[in-house]
Amino acid sequence: MDKSAAKLSRAGLPKAHGDLHTARQIGSLPDGHLDAGIFHCQQAAEKSLKGFLIVHGSPFEKVHDLGNILEQASELYAKG
Repeated sequence: MDKSAAKLSRAGLPKAHGDLHTARQIGSLPDGHLDAGIFHCQQAAEKSLKGFLIVHGSPFEKVHDLGNILEQASELYAKG
């Protein structure tokens, strides 16, 4: 993995963790906005999957379709 990929991965994974933390905070509020919590869950998943692809040197489209991103990551993982 080159230095730029490592840097991007380190930058993306803490952001994913932050999104997940925010989702948990929203979910714990008595009047928490479920749509906002779900949005942050989606963001955490997307950033984590894209971080995985970056680490493995796999280019990806700039899309927000978790199904497509997950499929690409799954295929890469299956190849070992």
